[in-house]
Amino acid sequence: MQKKNSLLDYQLLFIILVLLIFSCFAVYSGSGQYGESGYYVLRQIIWYCIGIAIMFGVAAFDYELLEKLAKPLYWIGVFSLLLVHLFGVEKNGSQRWISLGFIELQPSEFMKIFLLVYLAVYLKKIGEDRISFKKSIPVVIRIGIITIIPILFIYTQPDLGSSLIIISIALTLFFISSISFKMIMLSVTVMTSAIGFLMYLYTYKNDLFTQIFKPHQLGRIYAWISPDKYSSGYGYQLKQSMLGIGSGQLTGTGFNQGVQVNMGKIPEAHTDFIFAVIGEDFGFVGASLLLFTYFLLFYRILKIAHKSNTLLGVYICVGAIGLIAFQVFQNIAMTIGLMPITGLALPLISYGGSALITNMIALGLVCSVRMRSKKYIFSDGV
Repeated sequence: MQKKNSLLDYQLLFIILVLLIFSCFAVYSGSGQYGESGYYVLRQIIWYCIGIAIMFGVAAFDYELLEKLAKPLYWIGVFSLLLVHLFGVEKNGSQRWISLGFIELQPSEFMKIFLLVYLAVYLKKIGEDRISFKKSIPVVIRIGIITIIPILFIYTQPDLGSSLIIISIALTLFFISSISFKMIMLSVTVMTSAIGFLMYLYTYKNDLFTQIFKPHQLGRIYAWISPDKYSSGYGYQLKQSMLGIGSGQLTGTGFNQGVQVNMGKIPEAHTDFIFAVIGEDFGFVGASLLLFTYFLLFYRILKIAHKSNTLLGVYICVGAIGLIAFQVFQNIAMTIGLMPITGLALPLISYGGSALITNMIALGLVCSVRMRSKKYIFSDGV
């Protein structure tokens, strides 16, 4: 006997509310150096309300209808990136926005969702049975073309962070697809070799290495490799972030008591470097609780994917994990020196609306999958 799923996924909503609480505390403390903490927290709550409303709106939409819309949405996204390239608004050396007069849109954020949906629909059509190495070749080529087109536009904006997110979504779906295991291993070997080649260029052919990346990206790479040497320039944020997180020790200095943050030594503390605020104010305990909350989020999405009755639903859920999880990893890793600084926000925590709305749309798609998964009274609950 079939049971009807409700619009609300209460477990997922509870996790989002916990992240909202984390966000409000961190944004308040991180924006104290500007003297307008209440202003930033209020705007963050407003963005959250808008994001949750959008999430519910997306959840109410039948995700299976995306099979017909995926391709047009993808090309609309590519066209919008072309418009940015031709007529985009430039800020701080980056041309990423389209001005509509009353609002400025960042098409690269929407492109992440469009790519996720398009790849999910395409891989769903291949089926769940593993295909041969020979049949995998045209599939891999098409996935590569679908992925590289938006990357070419986004990378030249320049926006390395969004480019990496696009790649992470594609790779996540690629690895769980029905593509030949030999093809997957070959792809891993090629990617590993490419990283090794870059390391070789950096070590022995530095003149060629410097031609691959833009000057500010090179600065961040050098600062990541030798933060002490570049502590007065590109390595300043990283150095101060690590000092702040280290000073938090086990339980932290206390809410809004972080020296590094409150003295303004960590630029963009309420946005890109908000994990440093959590690490300094709440220490190892607070940072661990945040990571555990993210773990619960991903676990819940995996549960929804597991209960999905369609392969498309599985791909959408896993793609959403690829979208959010990479941002979590990259943001935290860059604040503690494990990865170069890329300017990626900490999902659902950092102040700002664009990335938050994108993540909420992805979670809305997950809720849509959950709502339309058939459930029977003698089956395990979702």
